[in-house]
Amino acid sequence: MPELPLLRFIPFRRRDIVSMCLAQQRLDPNQRQRFEQACAHIEKQFQLDFHRVREELKNSYAPFDPDADTRLIETVPAAADSGELAEKLEAVLNRANYEKVTAQKLDAAMHSTSLFQVRLYVELEDFEEVLLYTRGRSQREETLKEFFGLWRKKVQFTNYDRVVLFLRVKDEVNSDSTLGDCPPGSTMIRLFQNVPAADMEMLFPNIRVGMRTLDKLMIGVPALVSGGIVFTTKLGATLVLLGSLLGFWLGLSSEAVELDRRTLLILFTGLGTLGAYLWKQFTNFKTRKLRYTQALTENLYFKLLDNNAGVLYRVLDEAEESECKESYLAYHFLLSAEGPISAEGLDQTIENWLADTWQCRIDFEIADALAKLDALGMAREAQGMWELCDTGQ
Repeated sequence: MPELPLLRFIPFRRRDIVSMCLAQQRLDPNQRQRFEQACAHIEKQFQLDFHRVREELKNSYAPFDPDADTRLIETVPAAADSGELAEKLEAVLNRANYEKVTAQKLDAAMHSTSLFQVRLYVELEDFEEVLLYTRGRSQREETLKEFFGLWRKKVQFTNYDRVVLFLRVKDEVNSDSTLGDCPPGSTMIRLFQNVPAADMEMLFPNIRVGMRTLDKLMIGVPALVSGGIVFTTKLGATLVLLGSLLGFWLGLSSEAVELDRRTLLILFTGLGTLGAYLWKQFTNFKTRKLRYTQALTENLYFKLLDNNAGVLYRVLDEAEESECKESYLAYHFLLSAEGPISAEGLDQTIENWLADTWQCRIDFEIADALAKLDALGMAREAQGMWELCDTGQ
């Protein structure tokens, strides 16, 4: 499998980061106490910061929340506030180490072969704005079964640990849309886990399940074969009778056909057989499509983590965690350094420590981490070298 570019996300809890740093025995007792006090100070400052961000996001989302049970006392211009909401959410997701999916990647995902072996359709025209963000990525392999399990093939695919979907519904939605009772103009936010890159379209609320060419052949070929048998064995007399009637009515034959009880019985028996055959084929088609829809629904049940306002609270907590973890690591390795150190040297030290000690390879955001410590008055730069401030806590 091709090696994927490194991501920013640190896959450990912030409390675990503190324990991991202290477990290295790189600090003397006084430094350990200083580090723990610094972590408490960092955590307190980010709690205050994110409390403000949380209130701003709640107020921005309130006019568009389809699940709200509170009343609005003023009318806010939808276009302006929805754009503001998207910007604020994107800023929080960036702080939580989510990556934005470009329009090109989304289009590629829409045209990729689904791992569910179904054809999925999404009407993007129902939405005014579509934004996708992912976090955590890995290459996986899965064995797919075809032809009733007689043939198997292995496929490699990119899997995302977390996916956030932001949708703003148009003010006027097509009456044929499958959005259900979703109010026009509302904004939906969804959080999913373990999503294959090729199946991004299954996350949309207006998804439609179609039939692949293989599925159509597996239904159509047996239908044609059985249809030929039905027509030649059970509909022969009926077809002859219908041909005679049509020939007489169209003036192609001078021989009249007497519609007695016997001929009517033949006619209605044949039509009943034909109707039963067509109904059976239609039922086969609907049953196969329903089976795919059920498999998709069951899979989404375990992938959906949160909806709407719940997503906001969850990503806010993740963003606070990420900010703290990055600051903890930068502070710890500045504290344990033998003297002032460059940003590049500190970055390499942290990345090597995570990779060698904890088997975790990431692209640590050293510039962002040092900027946070600088803003908190806990570290300073002089001539390209970084060190802790004496009054950092």
